[in-house]
Amino acid sequence: MNAEVRLEKLLQNLDPHLQGEAWVFAPLQPQQLAELAEECLCLFREREGPSAILPRASAERAGLQIGGTFRQITLQVHSSLEAVGLTAAVAGELAAAGISANVVAALRHDHIFVPEQDAQRALQVLRGLGNRAQYS
Repeated sequence: MNAEVRLEKLLQNLDPHLQGEAWVFAPLQPQQLAELAEECLCLFREREGPSAILPRASAERAGLQIGGTFRQITLQVHSSLEAVGLTAAVAGELAAAGISANVVAALRHDHIFVPEQDAQRALQVLRGLGNRAQYS
């Protein structure tokens, strides 16, 4: 399957799915990287030190400093890393609904992390965006 670059087609085929896991964003100490790497969904090296997206239960078990809890919505459309405007369209739609969005663009799909309490509403907002794109 080829990755889609056209924004119109991406929006028409969003097909957002809410994943079951509760995730947190947490800072890691360098020595924690090895012990937690297998449990992390994503690792990122920032100037201030490594950070991770990992299951809430794993972070709590490791005694990590965590803030809010997030749910992952995966857009099933196979988006190209060279596509222009998908992140802006999705984040803008969620922002208009008052929902924060942390977007991770991976190789095949985009993944939006939203506050746990807003997850169902965010899913409906994204479905609405896809439906409007299909019928416009």
